[in-house]
Amino acid sequence: MDEQVLVATRRALHAVAEQVLAGPQYRSAGTIRLNITPGGFGQVKGPLRVEGDELVGERGRVPLRGTITELAAAVAVEPGVPEGLYSDHAELGPADPIDVDPAAAAEIADWLARGDQALRALAPDVEPVLWPEHFDLGIQLDEVNYGISPGDAGHPRPYAYVGPWKLRTGPFWNAPFGALRAADELPDTAAVLAFFSEGRAAAS
Repeated sequence: MDEQVLVATRRALHAVAEQVLAGPQYRSAGTIRLNITPGGFGQVKGPLRVEGDELVGERGRVPLRGTITELAAAVAVEPGVPEGLYSDHAELGPADPIDVDPAAAAEIADWLARGDQALRALAPDVEPVLWPEHFDLGIQLDEVNYGISPGDAGHPRPYAYVGPWKLRTGPFWNAPFGALRAADELPDTAAVLAFFSEGRAAAS
């Protein structure tokens, strides 16, 4: 997958997650949490979800094209970020056109689904959350963050991470915040789970 295409799609999906799903959900139900759904992600307290390169709601399916404002109007919600909760936001705003490539969206959805399965296997009693602030899926266990990212400014391609609240030292810890493994190194759910399990042992 071309990195520029993947990054453009990730930026667009982040904006949709934050401004069309999480923001309206927060204003109506008081939560910004999103979860992984078949082919993508969706609200935990509402009907809206992303599946591939479409926004799905009670009114049907809308292609992820145009601007955030136009997408929100198509599903009858008021676009916008969850106000007053955090300072970092998606790179694209309500008036910016979004660019979602179907193949890139499918790759990101597959990565998030693998991560969701691995996190549930690591901690069956903890519900993974897709957070709209950084557009990453994660859980916390014993003051350690475990998660999956579709990429960000520091690492543009998808990766998994282990981030202890108190930094550790040793060969496992290869990032300023803890440990990172590229998605290319983790080809299936078992590999993602093995990375998380190794991190849990290294952090103990």
